[in-house]
Amino acid sequence: MLNEFKKFAMRGNVVDLAVGFILGGAFSTIVSSLVNDVLMPPIGLVLGGVDFTELYIALDGEDYASLTAAREAGAATINYGLFINAVISFIIVAFALFLLIKGMNKMEDKKQDDVPEQPPAKPRNEELLEEIRDLLKK
Repeated sequence: MLNEFKKFAMRGNVVDLAVGFILGGAFSTIVSSLVNDVLMPPIGLVLGGVDFTELYIALDGEDYASLTAAREAGAATINYGLFINAVISFIIVAFALFLLIKGMNKMEDKKQDDVPEQPPAKPRNEELLEEIRDLLKK
């Protein structure tokens, strides 16, 4: 069973998947920082100084100074500002993956264009008929 597991774990697809998963996690961290630290502050400033991470609704009806204060008080909250950040992060990751896949597809198309196209093989009965024709000509 251990040998089977080693064989499974060392197959190319599993290793590629592991590398992709690790790179995806690292990329996600970069995108989160881009959204939270670079994109959202100017957007919040344009919208009148709104900090999206502090946009929430306290379900107990109380007013709290911040989301942290509401959490410390044990209030249930709907954190729609954090959700907006997550949606923007998703859109950026999805767009980056779209560009990556589009580039890979374009490279694959170029590879296929470089390979000369083989004419389709003739059916066996046609080959036999051509051989008979050639023999009759002789």
